[in-house]
Amino acid sequence: MKVLYSCLSKSWGGMEMYTLSAIKQLQKRQIHVELLCISESRIHIEANNIGMIMHPVKASGYFHPYTILKLVSIIYLGEYDLIHTQASKDLWLLVPALKLLRSKIPLVLTKHVGSGIIKKDKFHKWIYKRLTLALAISRVIKKNLLETCPLEESKINLMHDGIDMEKFDSDKVSGSKVREELGIDENDIVIGMLARFSPGKGHEEFLAAAEKLNLKHINLKYLVVGEASRGEDHYADSIKQLAEDYNLLNVIFTGYRVDTPQVIAAMDIFVFPSHSESFGIALVEAMAMAKPSVCSNSDGVLDIAVDNETSYLFENKNVEDLTKKIELLINSSTTRIQFGKASRERVVENFDFDILTDKVIIIYNELLKK
Repeated sequence: MKVLYSCLSKSWGGMEMYTLSAIKQLQKRQIHVELLCISESRIHIEANNIGMIMHPVKASGYFHPYTILKLVSIIYLGEYDLIHTQASKDLWLLVPALKLLRSKIPLVLTKHVGSGIIKKDKFHKWIYKRLTLALAISRVIKKNLLETCPLEESKINLMHDGIDMEKFDSDKVSGSKVREELGIDENDIVIGMLARFSPGKGHEEFLAAAEKLNLKHINLKYLVVGEASRGEDHYADSIKQLAEDYNLLNVIFTGYRVDTPQVIAAMDIFVFPSHSESFGIALVEAMAMAKPSVCSNSDGVLDIAVDNETSYLFENKNVEDLTKKIELLINSSTTRIQFGKASRERVVENFDFDILTDKVIIIYNELLKK
């Protein structure tokens, strides 16, 4: 089987990282995958570093006649069995190219991010009519697709994102080196969050809760892991300034880290304060590492965390409730252990990348038979 993956994004976040991980999983199963990406984007650079076969193009916006013609050539010469895109915006280039080729190969979309725009005009109907199947990464995304796109429910499958259970395994990964590197004492309780610096990820609430917790506890450290997305350096600077304004001397901004499992292993409590998340792969990673968590009670988080079993859910954007729930875990090592164990079990059952990849391949084969 030969598949063309598409992710025409200039950013570097969960969707882009997941695209590369999904390709690697397919390649492990002897499926030939090539990547369509934006030239000189971060995903282009990262894919090149690991030796993926790529087709970089230049495109911004929706309609690019030259890029469409280039895609016609790529698809024709590539002789792909199936095309799988990770971004709905890519359809505006892929569908015209397929139409020009009069190709009937399956076209699959994984929908990672919801939209508030209704896409049921004649142009969108023309685009989405060519789509063979949409995969929604959470229930809220499936609902969003039905509400905003000209798709029948029969053309939408729920397919959660998954993670590598071998890579994220607390029995095999230690956080001691990271704690030593960052100057964290063995008696400190480390509270961390992992997210790109982007509005809505909950950095403000996390730091506000830290300020309140510092008034009652002296053995806390906070890790803020991640970097700014393209064009959001100003926002990242504002968050770091907020930490200074709160006089949070025990907050460590780690920047982007490639050793994510080790960084999570260094934490005692994971916080996921995102205002509106389609899924939350960082939360799944932390749960796989058997970390108890405090999460906002919204959107895709509800597909992952279970209140009072794997996590404490707090009222979205409510700093007081977030602080209260974090403190419950600070004060009870027993609860931290119980939640951590339950978290690992839930991820094994529902978000194992190997199992989910096998399901995707079954879908591919079914579409090719049709």
